[in-house]
Amino acid sequence: MASCFLVLIAAATGTRANDGAPEGVGEWESLWTRVLARHVDAAGAIDFTSLVRDHADLDRVVAFVAAVDPANRPAAFPGPNARLAYYVNAYNALAMHGVVTAGLPERLGGLRNVTFFKLRTFTVGGKSISLSNLENDVIRPTGDARIHFALNCMVVSCPRLPRAAFTAGRVDQQLDAAARAFVGEQRNVRANITRGELELSAIFRFYTQDFLAHASTLAAYVNRYRADKVPENLRVQFLDYDWTINNRRPAATR
Repeated sequence: MASCFLVLIAAATGTRANDGAPEGVGEWESLWTRVLARHVDAAGAIDFTSLVRDHADLDRVVAFVAAVDPANRPAAFPGPNARLAYYVNAYNALAMHGVVTAGLPERLGGLRNVTFFKLRTFTVGGKSISLSNLENDVIRPTGDARIHFALNCMVVSCPRLPRAAFTAGRVDQQLDAAARAFVGEQRNVRANITRGELELSAIFRFYTQDFLAHASTLAAYVNRYRADKVPENLRVQFLDYDWTINNRRPAATR
């Protein structure tokens, strides 16, 4: 039954489900890991140029998402960690596929932001949904603010993509690692003692209430995951968000 559904979805999405499509969650995660390992470097930059040339594996990842999700195949996702890992992987894969099939735009800011995240829809488990609704109506209600360090919209100011899929058995540790990595980067968190300011990524502005559900202040939340603690009495300022596509440039042009 699942295989037939994959074929139908593949016809609608232009992917080839009969060309080695994943038959189960484990195979799907392995295939997504292969895409990440091949196209994402150690710094989290994405080789979209090579993906545009050959996105067959990514197509297969997306075909699985289109056919299978925790709502229509609950037995395949036993427990909240399995569901959370699936949705984080699915969001990231769909965002990556969206950039590729949009012709690799330079930026996702302005009107393109609305088009890409709110108006464009993808198929998840046989149902149409936008990335915005997938994030806000499905993933955020899990109540785990660490997702904001794992969900990736493929632009420069996003958290860095890992080079392996999130999995049910390791998602808690993986989200902790993502949180530590994000708040440990100076581009996202920096204390300016001279000016009395704590400069934070705009992600902390976008989702302030999610973080404050787990800590009394944004600084206190940041310090949960930083080895080098920031002073908690500084005035918070938010950094500009760079919506430039996080495309890895050829070495000669970097």
